[in-house]
Amino acid sequence: MEDAGGKIVKSGQVSRKVVDVAAGEAHTLLLTGDGSVYCWGKGMFGRLGTGAEKDELLPVQLNFGYPNPNGTEGTFKIVGIAAGAYHSLALAEDGAVWCWEESHDNEYAVGDNSLVPRILNKFLELHPPDSSSSGVSEAESKTPLKICAVKAGGMMSLAIDNHGTLWMWGNCPRQSKEGGLALVSSFTPTPVWDFQGHTVVKVACGNEHVVALVSAGETYNGEDLVCYSWGYNSRGQLGLGDRESRLHPEVVRTFDEESPYEVACGAFHTALLTRKKKPSDTVESTCWTFGLGDNGQLGHGTTQSTLFPTPVKELPQNVSLICVDCGLFHTSVVSSDGDVWSWGMEKGLGLCPDASRAGTDSGDALSPRLMSCQPHQLKFPDPVKVACGAAHTVIVARKGYRMWSWGRGRSGVLGDGKGFDCYTPTAVLWPSTMEDSEEEEVKSSGEQDKAREKETELATETEEKLSSALNELKLLQTKLSIMEKYASILHGSIFGKPFDEQDIPVSLRNSGSFDIAKEWESMLEAADQRKLIRLEMFYRDMLTGVKDELMKRRIKEIVQECLQSSEVKK
Repeated sequence: MEDAGGKIVKSGQVSRKVVDVAAGEAHTLLLTGDGSVYCWGKGMFGRLGTGAEKDELLPVQLNFGYPNPNGTEGTFKIVGIAAGAYHSLALAEDGAVWCWEESHDNEYAVGDNSLVPRILNKFLELHPPDSSSSGVSEAESKTPLKICAVKAGGMMSLAIDNHGTLWMWGNCPRQSKEGGLALVSSFTPTPVWDFQGHTVVKVACGNEHVVALVSAGETYNGEDLVCYSWGYNSRGQLGLGDRESRLHPEVVRTFDEESPYEVACGAFHTALLTRKKKPSDTVESTCWTFGLGDNGQLGHGTTQSTLFPTPVKELPQNVSLICVDCGLFHTSVVSSDGDVWSWGMEKGLGLCPDASRAGTDSGDALSPRLMSCQPHQLKFPDPVKVACGAAHTVIVARKGYRMWSWGRGRSGVLGDGKGFDCYTPTAVLWPSTMEDSEEEEVKSSGEQDKAREKETELATETEEKLSSALNELKLLQTKLSIMEKYASILHGSIFGKPFDEQDIPVSLRNSGSFDIAKEWESMLEAADQRKLIRLEMFYRDMLTGVKDELMKRRIKEIVQECLQSSEVKK
């Protein structure tokens, strides 16, 4: 087998080479060169696709096999992956979209309970629209529909087809029944017709907004892209200069002299990479951010929010930035030279503030912070991609054969087999971590045998220790998983968004005590109009239910008293 450069690559190397990575709220997916998908992290809600809800501390391969007509199991190649908060997507080479999660009353972005990968049949039922009704060309309407890319974020799922059309499903910003903007739950993929006559090339979404890079002409041939945004805009995350929400996409007009080529969205902020439109001897990239800045996630040196795209000025000049991604409240960017910068909540790690670290190395990173691969090695060699979860970051480097992660480690989120938070990059336990592909080409057969024996001994010892520790933690993890599920469902019902560590009251995090009256008063003061209306509706419905139940019981008591009275008279 040959790689893109014509170099002969062994099949074993292809199966270990990571070509893509995606991170959700507390789980990670990776795609290898042979089309296999691996996952690790928190298993609650079935986001891992392993068939169970248990946490996985190390990468586990997923099964995408399906029965053939002769009853045997067939396999095929996965070419794309995406991770939302609690759900995951995969794109097969034939254009089929696979998804998995455990839905609760159809509140998430898959719309069907599934703890293992399952084909999204709703896409199989769709066909290119009739040209007379949608404005597409006759040639396009006759071309079979095939999905070419998938993306996810929050509780939304997105896909781009071979016509360059964007499809959306899940909790997406759409027109409400009243005619305004609302997060409408829909589990049938719906096309976004606003870009007819153009090609959607890349897309990203946050909790409530979407940003797309679209061709200026009808097709994309490598020319400049135009940035569009729409959805909720209470924190300026659309970059349109105001806080007014948008039902339809609008052009972000800042980039007249530069062309955007990468886009990422956090919960309420957006990051873009652009390059100069004019030819130049040096490749210069700029990272722009806008939206919520409370935790320094914009990298501007302040906690102020920004309504217009603003460059992150403290990044070095004359660098080629290849990738950017956003967590809930942090941002990471990678250069072609292997430099990685992060900024935002808790030193750019995305972690909630930790009282135990106060006064040492705590506090939000308001400006880019350079992450070191190792204590004596600053750069990550031959970087491929970076992915940010809610509070963790993963980078693929060494041309796809090595991975590092940092941030929240509970539930095995970092893939290092430990399950603890890590404030500096730690190696993900991936096969090539122990046996680097470049080194094995120059090792002699005897050296390889000795290395394998030593690795086997170490692996056995490590496995025994892990097994002992996992057995001790199993009961606690089961109880914690049930408690977290209950809290998440209850929190989602009341507030309309998934539960996150950031929602834990400050008094409870810092002191262990909880003044419910004070916290409730503070929450009401900080809530916006939309949140207060939702709370009013929720508690009104709850009160009505309680009153109805009391009335039913009183009626039963009266009936029982009447029956007893009639029996006495007899």
